[in-house]
Amino acid sequence: MPKRSMPTDLSDGFDRFRAELYPRQHKLFEDLADRGQKPHTLVVACCDSRVDPAQIFDARPGELFVVRNVANLVPPCEMDGAHHGVSAALEFAVKKLEVPNILVLGHRHCGGVNACVCGEHDADSMFIEHWIEPIEIALADARAELPDETDIDALSDRTELCSIRRSMERLLTYPFVAERVENGTLRIHGARFGIADGELEWLNIDGDFTRVDIRS
Repeated sequence: MPKRSMPTDLSDGFDRFRAELYPRQHKLFEDLADRGQKPHTLVVACCDSRVDPAQIFDARPGELFVVRNVANLVPPCEMDGAHHGVSAALEFAVKKLEVPNILVLGHRHCGGVNACVCGEHDADSMFIEHWIEPIEIALADARAELPDETDIDALSDRTELCSIRRSMERLLTYPFVAERVENGTLRIHGARFGIADGELEWLNIDGDFTRVDIRS
């Protein structure tokens, strides 16, 4: 049977990894293989190919436990016997890896959020339409905060932030998360990354997002 060929982009990338990156970090990879992983943060991020949490935070292998999905949503805790990928990853990171931080990382110009704000519907969708339903609540929040806003871009921008807040709230519907937040062993954070300018907005304790300044 003939071997299946790798796509050129993947093959070239792996060549660079083995020739350049792996030699510089081979000791780290060996240590991680022996002692396992102990990430300091679970990041729930969008699967948008332009937003890579490891690059944004300059993280080395083993530092971040990353879950990526359309529109960086945290679904509610549902014990219905169905397959829940995000929920399973959340449970593993919190109960098994005992991460001390969870970060819901959104980004500007999110296609999933914009589709919801514009009222776009895909009749052929098997999964996406149902998946992004929670954004409707965030859109209602945004409209309440900007009652006179008619500009779609401005409304999408605010909905992105509201959706991050709502996902943070839904994290607390998971008993194992709520318990650890209550006893102080787990903290929940929210942030938004700007693809065009590389800036990061962090959700402060007062509920507002502010730009993170680079420390000199």
